[in-house]
Amino acid sequence: MRIRVAAPAELPLLQSIERAAGEPFRTLGMTAIADDEPLPLDVLEGYRAAGRAWVAVDGTDRPVAYLLADTVDGAAHIEQVSVHPEAARRGVGRALIEHLASAAREEGLTALTLTTFTEVPWNAPYYSRLGFRPLAETDPALTDGLRAISTAEAAHGLAAWPRVCMRRDLTGRPAC
Repeated sequence: MRIRVAAPAELPLLQSIERAAGEPFRTLGMTAIADDEPLPLDVLEGYRAAGRAWVAVDGTDRPVAYLLADTVDGAAHIEQVSVHPEAARRGVGRALIEHLASAAREEGLTALTLTTFTEVPWNAPYYSRLGFRPLAETDPALTDGLRAISTAEAAHGLAAWPRVCMRRDLTGRPAC
C-alpha cells in the first residue's frame, strides 16, 4: 500500500471516497451521518497545502482512502480517515494511521488523538485494536483542544450518538 500526499486534482475524489465510506452508517440507522456532505474543496485544499492530507493509492495510483490531520495540544489529531468500501478490511486505514504516527514522531509529537462513535464497529472498537484508548471526562489527556473539538462536533449534530475522544501515545515502538 503506497501512501503519499494528496494532489490538488484528487480533492473531488476524496469527497467521493467520503460519501462512499458514509454509506455503511445507513445500516446502523445513522442516515444523518450517511447523508452528511463531505468537507468542501477549499477546506480539503487547506489540508493538502499544509501537507496534512494523505492518500492511500491502488496499483494505478488512484486514491482509495485518505487521512486528514491537525495538531491539537501537542498531538497529531486525526480529523478524518475514510476508506472506500471497496478497499475496506485490507489494512488501508491502519496503514494511513501508521503513516501519520511516523510523521508525528518525526515532528516530535507524543500522541495521536481522534474523536469517534463509541458503538460503531469500525470506529471506537477498531481504534482500540490499533492501540487508542478512550479518554474519560476526568482524564488529564482530555485536553482543552479535544474538548473544543467535541463541542464543535456536538453543534454539528454528531452528539446524537455516543462519541468519545481517544488517544494513542507514540512512545516506544509503532503498533503492528
